[in-house]
Amino acid sequence: MTAQQDRQDVLAQLTGEDVSIWLDDISRDRLTSGNLAMLVKDFHVRGVTSNPTIFAHAMEKGTAYDEQLGDLALRGVDVGEASRALTTYDIRWACDVLRPVFDASDGVDGKVSIEVDPRLAADTAKTIAEARALAWLVDRPNVYIKIPATRAGLPAISTCLAEGININVTLIFSLQRYEEVIDAFMAGLEAADEAHVATLTSVASFFVSRVDTEVDRRLDKIGSDEAKALRGKAAIANARLAYEIFEQHFASARWQELSNQGARLQRPLWASTSAKDPSFRDTMYVEELIAPHTVNTMPESTMHAMADHGVVRGNTIAGTYDEARQVFADLEELGISYNDVVAVLEDEGVRKFADSWDGVGKTISEQLDPAKSSAAT
Repeated sequence: MTAQQDRQDVLAQLTGEDVSIWLDDISRDRLTSGNLAMLVKDFHVRGVTSNPTIFAHAMEKGTAYDEQLGDLALRGVDVGEASRALTTYDIRWACDVLRPVFDASDGVDGKVSIEVDPRLAADTAKTIAEARALAWLVDRPNVYIKIPATRAGLPAISTCLAEGININVTLIFSLQRYEEVIDAFMAGLEAADEAHVATLTSVASFFVSRVDTEVDRRLDKIGSDEAKALRGKAAIANARLAYEIFEQHFASARWQELSNQGARLQRPLWASTSAKDPSFRDTMYVEELIAPHTVNTMPESTMHAMADHGVVRGNTIAGTYDEARQVFADLEELGISYNDVVAVLEDEGVRKFADSWDGVGKTISEQLDPAKSSAAT
């Protein structure tokens, strides 16, 4: 058996456990080089997620966007229109690469996500307007519009779903907010035209590694043996308890009524699954969160690590809920408040994506001005 076949076997095992492997990255270079198509073919990639940080990094490197920037400069567009044009171009192209997966999975996978401007996260009406615009601009059946799970984002999620827009709910950190997201999802389906209910899909992006980053920072300040023993445990425990909530809500009478109309599950998506701490196993947030009806979106480096030395042990979430609850009980005893941790992470997550979106605008502006000058001569 070749090394390539070995890689395929490990990732095929993960897919066989009903875990959809998605790539947490997008760039023009990935598309022009055929890298994304290769990952779909050889690494079982079944979807793509993007966010403002990913686009900021993509646009800071190389010359892949120069030709389109030149065209935009000739048209005299502003930075906002240019950023939408550049990002939706990549998303459309990625949707076309993933379209065979979308068709083969009857619309369950093969999705590509693009996020509304995170600077609108506190404004419901503007979030809805932006989501509608992005859905129209991309104009592909396999696009997901990403809306942050902020207080203002929840009614936007319901409204967009009711209008037939498929939604990736992003930046979920807390269990309580996750329950509110599920409620918003079901409310959207209940308000949708009957013809839309059976075709609507959604994922709930529950962030993982950032929880350990914040909790472990606090544990390191405490520095006791008890604190050291809890490092690297909070994120997986949090995600596992989220999966328990998923099981409970999608076994409810409310869901059964929607399911009878042909509604599809809102799958949990594990986001931020690269291990930030070098002392952790680099595949831990994949290996320890294997369960049916889930998506794991990972950067290519984590995907290669999983393919190279990852271990698939079947369902690693079932039967872990009491142990997960104990982790948070132990953290509370040390004075680490769960509610404070997740509130900090939500605020920080929105702020970081907003800063990245500002960075996208700055990068485009810096490249657009010379292009405009060149176009004028």
